[in-house]
Amino acid sequence: MSLRAFHLLFIGLSIVLAAFLAAWAAGQYRIDHQAGYAAAGVASVAGAGALAVYAVAFQRKTKGL
Repeated sequence: MSLRAFHLLFIGLSIVLAAFLAAWAAGQYRIDHQAGYAAAGVASVAGAGALAVYAVAFQRKTKGL
């Protein structure tokens, strides 16, 4: 596995982890109604979105490698 492929795999796994964290935070917020859970959910979704944008940019930049 090349370093490029490993990097893309790692980014993908990070996106999945952020999505699970957002789902967990949403579930906890439904139970507890604490602002911290809502903030964690929003931050996780934003992080997953930023990672997705980064993955596309990285893939385009390293297409010839």
